[in-house]
Amino acid sequence: MVVVGHLGLGTITDWIPVPGVSWTWCATPASIQAARRAPKSTVPPSYVQARHLKGFRERQARGLDMSRLLVMAFDMPGECDIRALTYVFNAHLRRHDTYRSWFEFVGAGPTATIVRHTIGDPASIELAAVNRGQMSPAQWQEHLLQTPSPLQWDCFRFAIIQRDDHFTVCISVDHLHVDPMFVGGVFWEIRAMYNELIDGEGPLALPPAGSYADYCLRERDYTSALTLRSPEVQGWIEFFEHNDGALPQFPLPLGDTALSTKGELLTLRLLDARQTARFEDACSAAGARFSGGVFAATALTEHELTGAPTYYAVTPIGTRSTPADFMTTGWFIGHAPFAVPVAPTFGETARGAQSAFDANTHLAKVPFERVLELAPWLRPPPAHSGFPMLSFLDAGVPPLSAMVATQLSQTNTRAFSDGRIASRVCMWVNKFHEETTITASFPSNPIAYESVARYLETMRSVYVRAAEGRSLAPQCQLQSQIPG
Repeated sequence: MVVVGHLGLGTITDWIPVPGVSWTWCATPASIQAARRAPKSTVPPSYVQARHLKGFRERQARGLDMSRLLVMAFDMPGECDIRALTYVFNAHLRRHDTYRSWFEFVGAGPTATIVRHTIGDPASIELAAVNRGQMSPAQWQEHLLQTPSPLQWDCFRFAIIQRDDHFTVCISVDHLHVDPMFVGGVFWEIRAMYNELIDGEGPLALPPAGSYADYCLRERDYTSALTLRSPEVQGWIEFFEHNDGALPQFPLPLGDTALSTKGELLTLRLLDARQTARFEDACSAAGARFSGGVFAATALTEHELTGAPTYYAVTPIGTRSTPADFMTTGWFIGHAPFAVPVAPTFGETARGAQSAFDANTHLAKVPFERVLELAPWLRPPPAHSGFPMLSFLDAGVPPLSAMVATQLSQTNTRAFSDGRIASRVCMWVNKFHEETTITASFPSNPIAYESVARYLETMRSVYVRAAEGRSLAPQCQLQSQIPG
C-alpha cells in the first residue's frame, strides 16, 4: 500500500480484507432492461470519456484489458443497516446524471461514432442487496474486478464487509463516470446520508447536484468554436511541433508495452520533513512555488539521464469551473502541456518551470483530440504506450488538507487500482508536512521496472541536492557536453 495525498493506494489483488460477512449490491434486472430501452441522446460524451471508450474498444479488439476502475473503501462503525444503505446507494446513483447514461459504437473502424443513451426516469435505477456470506480474498477481488465494462450501463459495484464492531464500505466505478474528486465527494455523501437515516432523521436534504451532461454540452460548444487560428490551439500545435509532431514519450526503455498484461506501482520518499521545507524555501527564493520546483526537478532528472535540454511536460488539471461543477460527479480532467528549459541552476530552472506552467494551464480546456482534428498532420499518441503524465498533489491545501486527511485516516479510507494494463508511465508527487514522496504506475515488465526505478532514484538525488543547496550545474553541464 502506497500513499497519494494522504490516501492509501494499492492494487485490488493485494487487498486481503479482514474476514467478515459480505453483502453486494448490483443493478436489478428491471433496471438493466430500463437502461437497454433508454433512447439515444444528442448529448455527446466528453472528450475524455470518448478517449476512454475508444481505448477500451481498441484493447478489447486485441484481446487485452486496460486499467479502468476507481475503487475506494472506508470503514463505518457498528452493524450495517442494509435497508438504509440500499436507500443511500440508490439515492447516490439517481442523484448524479452521469449514471443515467451508457454508450455504444455505431459503425465500424476509425469512422465509428459514439452514441449516448440516457435513462429518462432516475427512479428506474435500482440496486438490490445480496448476502454473499464469507467470501475468500480471491472471491472478493474477483467480484470487484468483474465490475462491468464502460460499454455496459451498470459499470459500477457496491459492497460491504461486516465485522464485529464495524463494516467496510467498498465502491467500484469505471473511470468513465468519475475522477479523483469522486473519492472525497462520495465519502461525504454516503456517510452523511447513511448517518442521517440511522439517527432517525429521515433522508438528508443534499444540495442540488450539477449535471455532467450540461458540462459535456458546454465543452462541445467551446471546442466546436475553436479554429487553427485560436491561440489555445496554436499553443498545443507549438508543443506538438517541438516534439517532432507528437506528444512526448518516457525517455527510458519500457520494453514491449503492447505485450504487457498488468500494471505495477512503485513509490519512494524524495525528501524528509526538513528537506521538504528547505526545498520549498529554495523554490520561494527563486520566485517559484513548490509546483514549479516539481517540474524543474523533473526537467533536471531527464537532463541528467538523457542530456535533453528541455523537458516537455503534460500534467492533468481539473476542468471544473462553476459552483455546479463542484457538486457534480463526472470526469473533469484536461491536460496542460508546457516546456521547461534546463537552466544552469535549480532556481533558474524552477522559475522558468513556474512561468511556463502558469502560462499554459488554460490549455487544459482544449482536449488534444480536438487539436488533432484541426491539425491532422500531427501524430496521435501510440495506442500501446500513450504519453507520460506528471501530477503534483499538495496535502496541505484543499481538498487534501489536514481536516480531510484526519477524516480519511480515522475511517481507514483507501483507494485501489485494478492492477490491469498500465500502458504508460504516470507519476504523482505528493507533498506532506512530514515528507515528499513520488508514486509511479507503469507497465509490469523487467525493463520498465528497471527504467522507472532508475528514473525515480535520479529524481530523488535531484530533489535532495536542490533542498540542500548543492549545485546541480556540474551534472547538467557534463550531460550537455555529450555528443547528440
